[in-house]
Amino acid sequence: MATIYDVSVLAGVSLATVSRVMNNNTKVSEKTKQKVLSAMDQLGYRPNTIAQSLASNRSNSVGVLVSQLDGPYYGPMMTEIETALRAGNKHVIIAAGHSDESQEKDGVEFLMSRGCDALILDVEAVDDEYLIKLHQGDTPIVLINRYIEEISDACVYLDNDLGGYLATKHILSHGHKDIAYISGPKFKLDAQDRLHGHQRALTEFGVEFDEQLCFEGDFKEHSGCLAMEHLLSVKKTFTAVVCANDQMASGAIAVCLEKGMKIPQELSFVGYDNIPFPQYISPKLTTVNNPIHEMGKMAAFWVLKHVYNDPKAEVENTFTPQLIVRDSATKPSDNHNKQL
Repeated sequence: MATIYDVSVLAGVSLATVSRVMNNNTKVSEKTKQKVLSAMDQLGYRPNTIAQSLASNRSNSVGVLVSQLDGPYYGPMMTEIETALRAGNKHVIIAAGHSDESQEKDGVEFLMSRGCDALILDVEAVDDEYLIKLHQGDTPIVLINRYIEEISDACVYLDNDLGGYLATKHILSHGHKDIAYISGPKFKLDAQDRLHGHQRALTEFGVEFDEQLCFEGDFKEHSGCLAMEHLLSVKKTFTAVVCANDQMASGAIAVCLEKGMKIPQELSFVGYDNIPFPQYISPKLTTVNNPIHEMGKMAAFWVLKHVYNDPKAEVENTFTPQLIVRDSATKPSDNHNKQL
């Protein structure tokens, strides 16, 4: 079996130079780098990553724990994390917590047992106390889409309260007063914040929040369908629906279209997240931009900066939501919801 010494002899360079090439050190010239890589290829040499880890006290791997692995929301986030870390010659190990406390804790333990140099956590079920204690341990952590004051420097998050406020204010500014709301799971902090922002906008405009016109979904399209069926069965007049995410908005709109309703002439909609596909449906969905891909990138940059001392990594912790105005909301019509 070839060794690093054999590589140095064949390439005609020092052991230190071979080591620099293996660690992607920029102090090695391109010509020398190619000589070393060619020698490694000829000898079939593969670096012993375990030995490297023991020598450097680094595994060059970062653990990422997300709520789920499917859907249009988490894919872009994980892609940006992996891309940023791969550019820094680091690798990613991914686990899913499924918004369940025990599974989130198991995921953290699994990633730490793999010797990850840091953890990027998108967690919803574990409490703040657990995360604060974890932050005090030996493995650095950074949180995505969650804010904890005691560890604010290690949080990358969106102001979801403001996002919920912007979505509802847009509907109210069109003159709507009878407004339904499709919430995300209320145990999730981002769903709570978006609902609070919604209610804050209603209060500002002197409109009462109607519990009968509020449905708790699960952020999936099917729950948007169920929500719309329920809201239509309540037999109360409403002229607009504010949805806590685009997926539920898409399901709700689909139900309306199947019933022959005209959107937005009979019922206005606004979503949240600005995922890709609602831009291509008819009507195009007005929504609130949630830059989850950028937050993923920033979490990766946080690790590169604070764990691997990368001077080029500049971190932005706080993101501000923006309203994206398209075609799904207009002023209430005189013949709105006659079928209700």
